[in-house]
Amino acid sequence: MEKLQTLFKQKKDLLSVYFTAGFPNIDSTLPVLKALEEGGADFVEIGMPYSDPLADGPVIQNSSTVALKNGMSLKVLFEQLKELKKSVKIPMILMGYFNPVLKFGVEAFIEECKEVGISGLIIPDLPYETYIEEYEKLFTENGISNIFLITPQTPDDRIKKLNKASTSFIYMVSSAAVTGARNGGLSPKQVDYFERVNSMELKTPCMVGFGISNHQNYKEVCNYAHGAIVGSAFIKHLENIGDDHNEIVGFIKKLKNGQ
Repeated sequence: MEKLQTLFKQKKDLLSVYFTAGFPNIDSTLPVLKALEEGGADFVEIGMPYSDPLADGPVIQNSSTVALKNGMSLKVLFEQLKELKKSVKIPMILMGYFNPVLKFGVEAFIEECKEVGISGLIIPDLPYETYIEEYEKLFTENGISNIFLITPQTPDDRIKKLNKASTSFIYMVSSAAVTGARNGGLSPKQVDYFERVNSMELKTPCMVGFGISNHQNYKEVCNYAHGAIVGSAFIKHLENIGDDHNEIVGFIKKLKNGQ
């Protein structure tokens, strides 16, 4: 958690990149993470593959299917992350659904996260009320940030609640749709949404995700938030190039710097 908090205090225009653990290959986690760090990603979101990822578009769904067929599981992921802790310095977040965490055992899962150096979790289907009542103390005691999501439909009073309970950043979903890269600039509705959230003067920085696919998208959303999250566009890139180090580094540099 502290690594994330320090990062947000020190830098703006952050770039976070999502990829699915175990994709394209079971042993891709380390090479992908190293290349993302070298390319200039400020922090990473490692997807925990799940058989029924309802909020994800076809690209990420497919990556989850491939990863599971490759043999990826939470046990395998934690074993890989123990090695990564020695060589990857940027903050790492795990993102996925609550059911596998529940099956693993929430307390055991959080303890593993602490041991391997995970800074935070994004679990979209873990309700705010359940988190506050049952798990907030466990997360806090282990230094793990729970990252909440908001959408254009989230009422102001709920955003204020989430802001109060947040310990690193809020994930600002750019539209009420499943994940997936989209072409074109921001729509007037998206701009209105971002400006509405900005006008609330939250204590918690926001990162914009869903639909960010190129340098233009990244720079646009940075005008309204602390940074951007790229997922499907990067997964598509991995589909084409595998976990090739130089290709990944080049993709991130182009995304962040436009060249």
